[in-house]
Amino acid sequence: MADARPFHWEYQAPPVQREAFRVVGGTPLRGTVPVSGSKNAALKLLAAATLTGERCVFTNVPEIADVAVMVETLGDLGIVVDHPSRNTYEVASGDVDWLFVPLEAAAKMRASFILLGPLLARFGRVIISNPGGDRIGRRPVNLHVDAMRALGAEIEYRNGYYFARSPGRLRGADIMFPTVTVMGTENTLLAATLADGHTTIRPAAQEPEVDDLIEFLQQMGAEVERTAPDTIEVEGRRRLRGAEHQVIADRIEAGTFVVAAAVTGGEVTLTGAPQQHLGAFLEVITGVGVDVESDGDSLTVRAGDPGAYRAADISTAAYPGLATDLQSPTAVLLTQASGTSHIHETIFEDRLEWMEELRRMGASVDIPDAHHAHVHGPSPLHGAEVEMSDLRAGASLMLAALAADGTSLIHGAHQVRRGYENIEGKFLELGARIEVVSEESSSNS
Repeated sequence: MADARPFHWEYQAPPVQREAFRVVGGTPLRGTVPVSGSKNAALKLLAAATLTGERCVFTNVPEIADVAVMVETLGDLGIVVDHPSRNTYEVASGDVDWLFVPLEAAAKMRASFILLGPLLARFGRVIISNPGGDRIGRRPVNLHVDAMRALGAEIEYRNGYYFARSPGRLRGADIMFPTVTVMGTENTLLAATLADGHTTIRPAAQEPEVDDLIEFLQQMGAEVERTAPDTIEVEGRRRLRGAEHQVIADRIEAGTFVVAAAVTGGEVTLTGAPQQHLGAFLEVITGVGVDVESDGDSLTVRAGDPGAYRAADISTAAYPGLATDLQSPTAVLLTQASGTSHIHETIFEDRLEWMEELRRMGASVDIPDAHHAHVHGPSPLHGAEVEMSDLRAGASLMLAALAADGTSLIHGAHQVRRGYENIEGKFLELGARIEVVSEESSSNS
């Protein structure tokens, strides 16, 4: 890219105080917990705000580490992000002349790659690092890159970076993905809003976070419509306007607290729960024997009697199927079910590796291959020293520790902070015995 600003950049990791959770299990959780805004929706909405120079305002944004990384990345690009109050962010994306998303952002959060589409569409060029994120298997971005090329972009890959440019406006096109890709759908959707002409995306991801993004884009003046469950059509506009939007509730956080009540023998009411987005998950949970009562936007979860949970066979799938992010919390519940449960993880090939840590807590689990696990129960769980390998595995280990007999030390608290707002505070409000300790003090104790 001859018009790209030359740069010399060397990553220096900032000092981070690593923390661990010390959890004393065996206490039934009881009380009420509010469900925070969706991580997966908020990150894409912040990226969408770069499509206009006018101010965009977002409420119900979760205060999590991944949002902080996205805000920092936007700031490094020269985009103004204000944080006037808790859970509220304002984004003003004027002229941006330093269109470089570095390795630091990508290593912390895979979702930084969502900036490819909007920055390329609006400014005509961007340099963006190959993304990082959770260690749950290959998550290639070739589908994103191929879609951008189909829209007319020129993209080269050199030394870990994608150098992308558009000779003029991107051009509408028929995008046919070989498989469903959530962020690929979102990246293409964002780029198409400013492209010249009509774009059709098939098969388009059906996740509620995608529809939340569509709703915001429509408020910005974009001509975007889901014309069939797996089809999104976009008529490009030359410019978009600023807008205000409330982020939808986090269905993964909601599911996590549903399991927390069930495995600890408690009773928890979730307020602001997106139950309309939890159909496949709640079908599994109630089939196992958990009592779930719906009342408007609240869910009350009552644990079944000891020994009453039934084994189940589950398989993850793209929405409206069972979310892969809810597979690991569900696995914790299945350790307490009578019989053998079978798990088929269809999305990521390394997502079951965390179960080695669950075994250390007493779970009886067989993992014949990267996509299948057999859970034998009920298994009495006990406290252990374990390590969080990724965001969802981390939350699931916390659930196991809350249900276990004795004390657990869970290393890598930063993993779960990426996607759960004040998770230890919410558990404390429900009566959990949990404290945050520094890794140094935990190793000396």
